[in-house]
Amino acid sequence: MKNGIGLKSADIRLVSVTGANRALVAALELAPEQMDFVASNADSLDEAETDEDAQPRVIMAGDRVVGFLMYDAPRDDDEARIYRFMIDRASQGRGYGKAALREVLDEIIGLGHISHVSICYEPDNEAARNLYRSAGFVEEGLDEDGEMIADLVLSAQTDDRA
Repeated sequence: MKNGIGLKSADIRLVSVTGANRALVAALELAPEQMDFVASNADSLDEAETDEDAQPRVIMAGDRVVGFLMYDAPRDDDEARIYRFMIDRASQGRGYGKAALREVLDEIIGLGHISHVSICYEPDNEAARNLYRSAGFVEEGLDEDGEMIADLVLSAQTDDRA
């Protein structure tokens, strides 16, 4: 499938964070007006080292690092949580976020034990709201930190893959 600029979703893939790509992930930047929307990638990578459930992923477009995301999907829970998701400011607006979201949802569905995925974002982040809504996430309200919680039920998608 191609979008208007010739990007095939197959060109976007998720890879594990390694010593070779860690500095590239930490160097990714948001636009100045987005800085308050997502924790820094360096902080997220440090968090992943101490959280055994954290699944950090590098978003690759071909051989270029264009973004970062992190989720958890504990084996003793049917919910996965995407709690970091960003595309570098120089790579925004090219469909990478949408393609990466499809990739991470496929990865999560492939785990086999997840029936829904939640995601949190700042209520003022319209780009995130539109992206997640287009993927089928439904807003449930604000959490104790004032972030919007949205949920996506996977049961029908999971059943189709069985």
